[in-house]
Amino acid sequence: MDGKLAVVGLGSVGSMALWQATRRSGSRAGEVVGFEARTPGHTRSAVGGDTRLFRMTYRGGTGYAPLLERANLLWPELEAETGHEILTRCGGLSIGARDGEYLPELLATATANGTPFEFLDHDELAARYPQHRLRPDDCALFDPRAGFLRTDRAVTAATQAAREAGAEVLEGTGIDELHEEPGAVVLRSGPRTWRFERVIVTAGGWSAHLLPPPVAAAVHPRRNYLTWFVARRPEEFAPERFPVFIRIEGDRSLYGAPSTDGVTVKATLDGRSTPAEHADRVRRELTEEEIAETHETVREFLPGLVPSIVRADAFPDLFTADHAPLLGSLPGRPRTVFATGFSGLGFKIAPASAEAAVAMAFGEPATEVTGLRPDRFATLENA
Repeated sequence: MDGKLAVVGLGSVGSMALWQATRRSGSRAGEVVGFEARTPGHTRSAVGGDTRLFRMTYRGGTGYAPLLERANLLWPELEAETGHEILTRCGGLSIGARDGEYLPELLATATANGTPFEFLDHDELAARYPQHRLRPDDCALFDPRAGFLRTDRAVTAATQAAREAGAEVLEGTGIDELHEEPGAVVLRSGPRTWRFERVIVTAGGWSAHLLPPPVAAAVHPRRNYLTWFVARRPEEFAPERFPVFIRIEGDRSLYGAPSTDGVTVKATLDGRSTPAEHADRVRRELTEEEIAETHETVREFLPGLVPSIVRADAFPDLFTADHAPLLGSLPGRPRTVFATGFSGLGFKIAPASAEAAVAMAFGEPATEVTGLRPDRFATLENA
């Protein structure tokens, strides 16, 4: 046996799983091994793009609430343990029409979950955050615990903490195949094989070939793009004056974060992901249509930004058919836990998802989640 636990893929969730595994009581050097096809946190993955929003308010079902609450505690623990500033809490705005579909649903969910928030009517919102050009019926929910996460810093910190606690990291070692046999999970990379007591699959956009056919048929890599703009007055978009935000109006959704470099501001259209043939072959350039729609929306909603993209990039992520993650094991594969397919929503809950995956791998109590079990797709016919 080559160890107690292997983590396959050291991106957002995988790096956190490696860290969480080494925090377990009784973990010894060499018992936990991380496999990464490139380097941990490489920028051609869903980690790319500098930052991700962290917010506690979501509309719809309450399935994510336990993971969000747990992540809200774990991010500061990672910061305290490593000395890295990862989560900047600048607050967060969710903007929409008072009588529209989005904001009432969001308020209802936040109330049902007991999530702290402040409701801002149109005049309050305009007075406090004049950077946003508002419609007459626009209001907002302010989330005081929201902010933004430094993605590369988070992955690097978690991986380094795991290494210092005794984890082994095998870079440049992608896993081609895995299968279970009595008492072990067998991993293969080229001609080499390893055997572990338990395995957690966290390979993001590169996970599909490690899933059984019925579940693999329900996942697909997609391309997400990000865009940045120059601020006319950068001080107005500093973290202490400009919270992270998401704004939904009809079929348009714009989200963004304050300036982290004192010059540019991330502002990106949401819900515009496109299919990707493979995670390694994602088109990084934006189409003329993507550029035009982004320019128009930023010009309309954020007049303090010069409406011309100065930086853009695109990254792969793995989406499921229902846009909910895969978190758990499958019938007949009790030693393998899948934590993938986060469908563009995984970074903010990465440490909590990882903690739950590690607990599941060792048969320990895990944060309760609903609707995320991979076996919801296990009865699908192979596509």
